[in-house]
Amino acid sequence: MSWMVWTLPTAIFFATIAAMLAGMTAWEVVSPSVERKGFLPIATTRGDRLFIGLLSAAYLHLVVVGFTPLSIWLALGVSVLWMLVLMRWG
Repeated sequence: MSWMVWTLPTAIFFATIAAMLAGMTAWEVVSPSVERKGFLPIATTRGDRLFIGLLSAAYLHLVVVGFTPLSIWLALGVSVLWMLVLMRWG
């Protein structure tokens, strides 16, 4: 039987995702979101934009790791910037 080894970076990653989901849930309970149209071609809520941002960040990291010699830290920086832009103006 093999066991999954949780490294510190893996634990931080999943804890961050869990914290983001908990924070968004609390924010939704306190202040329900309304669909709005930003630069995305569809009307979205905060939760929609979070999901789109996380999914696109994952794909960006896969592209960087799989097809370029760039640092994963550069992908992280671009992903964080993209998430901020998407959550604000998306």
